Amino acid sequence: MTPAARLSATIEVLDDIIARRRPAADALKDWGLAHRFAGSGDRAAIGSLTFDALRKRASSAWIMGDESPRAIALGMLKRERNFNLAAIEKLTDGGRFAPSPLSEDERARLDTADVSSAPAWVAGDYPEWLDPYLTASFGDDRAEEGAALAARAPVDLRANLIKSDAQKVAAELAEYHAQPTRWSPTGVRIALGSDAKAPPLQSEPGYLKGMFEVQDEGSQLAALFAAPEGGKRVIDLCAGAGGKSLALAALMHNRGEVIATDSDKRRLAPIYARLERASAKCVKVLTPRGKTDVLAEFDLSADLVLVDAPCTGSGAWRRNPDAKWRIRPGALEIREREQAEVLDRAARLVRPGGRLAYVTCSVLDNENGAQVRSFLSRSKSFSVILPDEVISALGERAMVFGKAARLSAEGILMTPRTTETDGFFVSVLRREG
Repeated sequence: MTPAARLSATIEVLDDIIARRRPAADALKDWGLAHRFAGSGDRAAIGSLTFDALRKRASSAWIMGDESPRAIALGMLKRERNFNLAAIEKLTDGGRFAPSPLSEDERARLDTADVSSAPAWVAGDYPEWLDPYLTASFGDDRAEEGAALAARAPVDLRANLIKSDAQKVAAELAEYHAQPTRWSPTGVRIALGSDAKAPPLQSEPGYLKGMFEVQDEGSQLAALFAAPEGGKRVIDLCAGAGGKSLALAALMHNRGEVIATDSDKRRLAPIYARLERASAKCVKVLTPRGKTDVLAEFDLSADLVLVDAPCTGSGAWRRNPDAKWRIRPGALEIREREQAEVLDRAARLVRPGGRLAYVTCSVLDNENGAQVRSFLSRSKSFSVILPDEVISALGERAMVFGKAARLSAEGILMTPRTTETDGFFVSVLRREG
């Protein structure tokens, strides 16, 4: 396919996503099935253009004065790909499989329009209804924080300490220019250009041998800040596919017990193969069975309970840019109720003197600090461990990290803009007496 044909396909996919409010991955898959002539390189390029358009949807529409899929795609070429007017005109010459030529208005806007006078939600590329929530989190910095969440994310890997370390993994992946991450002692990062194809890491010998897992540096830090200890009992209450269970087991050097469970057994399906590949033998998976409480015998017994809470995922917008345009206020309210419920379930499992680590991949205070404050009002036996104490797990990097992250009375907030990670909130609490 020509670059112009790929742009036409991107507009077609965007129309499907916006009109039917469906996940980008589903729309791209259906497009590929309906256009089997497109090769893997074409599909990857169309996917990259689509996700870039979704990242810059609000600002692209502002530039073009139009919210149509075509306008968003054209505006993205200017905003994200830095194409000049001549380059965009070349892609829209009206030829076979190419988009129709630019109108005079489109040409003028692409030549001169910018977002310098745009409101924060446009400059930050997030839904307008979320502006008060992001104001509560970031104040006047919300546009810059939103823009950072609209950028393309790197690929982060976590070295499996049971089998390897960050230096060995970086050497194993030298062809991808892999480098140690800024904060996590187990992290390795692969930077990606605006149109770069993600490397086939799951086909790498090191991955197949269990040397590393794909995991954002912020998620790695969440596990590190929870401070799991070898020989102790840890419960991962919202384990899902097992990313943090694996990280906890590695930090514990396979000593002790990590109990991984989730309210939805379908989310646990991938964990078994991952545990085997990583040789994480200290992890025990408890699958929910109807109304049976599979954790009933563990009340007041856990040294650490990790709650990787269900949330809006606003901190992961770099990786799932379509999600921010599908979220609605009702969904936020549902997540807030789920978070309160899971915190209350977790509390009964923590032994006196034990810890509860509450984690979200959200940047919204409703899901973060406000949830912790509400929990403390219900659970008088818990108190927040001061963030300065929590981040001391970083050793000599702690001071610089403390200046980069947002530390509050409730916990630690990481964002792409300040810590160069996904958006993560971590609060570590201790049960007194």
